[in-house]
Parts: sequence; C-alpha cells; structure tokens
Amino acid sequence: MEFADLKSQYQALAPVIDARIRKVLSHGQFIMGPEVVEMEQQLAQFTGTKHCISCSSGTDALLIALMALGLKPGDEVITTPFTFVATAEMIVLLGARPVFVDIEPDTCNIDAAAIEAAITPRTRAVMPVSLYGQPADMDAINHIASRRSLAVIEDAAQSFGATYNGKPSCNLSTVACTSFFPSKPLGCYGDGGALFTNDGEVAQAMQEIRVHGQERRYYHTRIGIGGRMDTLQCAIVLAKLERFEWEIAARQRIATRYDLLLAPLAERIALPCVRSGRTSAWAQYTVRVSERDALQAALKESRIPTAVHYPVPLHRQPAYRHCGVSGELQQADRAANQVLSLPMSADLSAIDQDRVAEALILGLARAPALAVPPDR
Repeated sequence: MEFADLKSQYQALAPVIDARIRKVLSHGQFIMGPEVVEMEQQLAQFTGTKHCISCSSGTDALLIALMALGLKPGDEVITTPFTFVATAEMIVLLGARPVFVDIEPDTCNIDAAAIEAAITPRTRAVMPVSLYGQPADMDAINHIASRRSLAVIEDAAQSFGATYNGKPSCNLSTVACTSFFPSKPLGCYGDGGALFTNDGEVAQAMQEIRVHGQERRYYHTRIGIGGRMDTLQCAIVLAKLERFEWEIAARQRIATRYDLLLAPLAERIALPCVRSGRTSAWAQYTVRVSERDALQAALKESRIPTAVHYPVPLHRQPAYRHCGVSGELQQADRAANQVLSLPMSADLSAIDQDRVAEALILGLARAPALAVPPDR
C-alpha cells in the first residue's frame, strides 16, 4: 500500500502524460514554452481568477507574493504555527517577522477570532493556510484585513480544488499560492507552483519577480528571483487536469468512506471536520488520536504507511523561536501531539481502506486509552 499512490495515477493517465511529454521534447522549448501559458490559462479559468502566474515551487510562490506586495524588513505577517515551515520561512527570509496565532481545534486552520488581537502598527498581511485541503474562515479573515488595510495571502498549497461558500480556493483573497509537489491532489513530477490574483498591478509584479525582476529581456525593474516553472512540469499538470474533477470527487468519496469505517472508533479518534459551506481537496485524511505514537507503531507493524503533518509547530522550532507569538498556542501544541495522516489518494482501493480501518481497530485495542481525549 502506498501513502499516496502516484503509480496507479500514472497508469491511468499514461497515454496523455506521455503524449504531453513527447510534444515538449519535440518542440524543445523547455523554459517558458507554450505549455506554460496554456496551463496558466486553464488554471485561471478553473479558479475564476483574472491572473495565474506559474512558478518553480509552492515555496517560491509564497516568496514572490510577499515580494510583490512590498513586504519589508521589520514588517509583520500574522499566520499559523501549525503548517509546513515554508509558510513562515519566506516571511523571515525577507527580514519580516511572522506572528503566530492559535488554530481551531476541529479544523486545525488558523483561528480567525485570534487575528485581531495580534495586529500591530507593523502588520502588513495575514497568511492563512488551507490545511489538509480545507480553506480557513476566509470571510472572517478578509473582513478583519479589509478594516485594517491588510493584504491576505492564502497559502493554498494543499487546497487547490476545494471551495469556500461556492468559490474556489485560490480565488478567496488578495493573492493565493499553490503547490504542484507530486503528492498534491494536482501534482507534477518535480517542483512547481502557481500564484493567483485579480489585481493587475500585483500580477505584473509577480510576473516580473518570477524572471529576475525583468519587465522585458535584460531590463530589470525590480529585484526578482529565478522562479520559472519548467515547461515539462506544466505539461504534466495539463495532462492531470483532464481528470482533476474526477480526482477531487474520488478523494471526497474515499474520505466519506473513511468517516463511515472509523465512526465506531469515535471515542478514541477524532475524524476530520469540514465546516459548513466548505469543501476539502483532501490532500490528507488526518485524524486526531491521543495515543498517536503507539497507534502509529501498530499501523507500521501492519504495513500501513502513515505520516504526521506536523509533529512540531513552528513556534517550537529552533529557527523560529524568536518570532512573535500572540496569546497561548495551546491548540497548536495539542494538535502536534495528536494528528495522524492515513493513506489517501484518488486510487486508494476499498480493500486497502478496509485494511487501514482493521489495523486502526486492532491498534487501538492494544494501546492504553489516555485520559485526555482527542479534540473534535
């Protein structure tokens, strides 16, 4: 069993992926070839945004967005500590300061109610993360940001394909950034990412930053980076887009089946919570369990792959202990000790899902129940 079954996905898409790759090899435009523009147009159409700018990774997408918005040393960006390190990493690299606020116990997304108290005269932006595939409470976040004249950057590395009140993730804020890392619901076969915005000036800035700050060849209007996405990787994303709606529907079906299989374990396991008005792209299916370490060891014995996203929140990481913390981050600390991601991909078979559920039942039977139940 694979944690994320990319082999079966390729087998299903091999003819179209191979044809797309052969086309690039034939025309030889490996940097900024026609597939780059084609992918950007299709992704913009999918999200309903005016502008999509591809780039070299989801991490570089965050960096480009912050640079385009003019983040400077000493500025502050409010964000979540319960995320992959790239979220805060790009803020710090620009000399700015992440300010961490706590998360919701049920979704593990940033707690919008905690943002207002963290705003200072140095605050320039809010960066919510659409964790595990579900957008954060974007209406509440946008309302606070609008009143305080702050930009909102959606870190949508895990949520391309999800919706919030009927609107697609990546079209919910000033700028959105996503990743095409291979294990994402829409992934390439290397690194890749994209930025989305409806602001023409911001889009132009991001396009220039992506190619070393060039307005035109060898004419540099701003500081930039080498942040282009390879044509071959764009070709692979285009191939996968052909069945992407099926992919999201399949992930939802598998998540629903997980919910049913694991419902009898409700006293020991907290299942993922998708709030009303939202959908998830199900980048991960992540449960919460107090006996996480013992259960993970039992699953490993049964040859069930698992992962922990994420075991150490950013405010506990040695490199980020100097960053700002607003209030007590008890929920983030607790989640880090409880979350456990189970195998999830659109091609996960019912037989393998049954194996996961059976291994969980056996593992919990062997693990001593702890006094502190998982959050719901």
